[in-house]
Amino acid sequence: MKKERHTLILRVISDNEVHTQDELQSLLEEEGIKVTQATLSRDMHELRLTKQHVGNTVRYVKHDAPAAMDGIIKESVLSADFAGHMLVIHCRSGMAQAACAAFDAMNKNGVVGTIAGDDTIFVLMRDEKQAEKLALQFSIGNIFDTE
Repeated sequence: MKKERHTLILRVISDNEVHTQDELQSLLEEEGIKVTQATLSRDMHELRLTKQHVGNTVRYVKHDAPAAMDGIIKESVLSADFAGHMLVIHCRSGMAQAACAAFDAMNKNGVVGTIAGDDTIFVLMRDEKQAEKLALQFSIGNIFDTE
């Protein structure tokens, strides 16, 4: 249900100029999704929606990772694996700290904390399932997925 709601929210803000949460909530109700303000606010945070000037108006848009972060992670990361709650990310020599800073800025769900050395990043996750999912996202090159 949450994934479908997130997909719908993204479609609604891309198809309409949404200026307020109330407006988004109304548009979702028109699509058959009744959602509380608290849930909508949480969804918007998880989806990284921000208000942005587009033309002559201010509207909600999805805040994607800046191209620099995207490039640092894609160029630095060689592999990722997990064991228990821990994710280990292997990077090119000297690149782990920059990749870790870019990764931290993504505010991924389930991340407790990170630490980077020269070529390795350790990520402590809240549970093993989240560690496995994040390792998979790295391995298939889909780290910028919002889930």
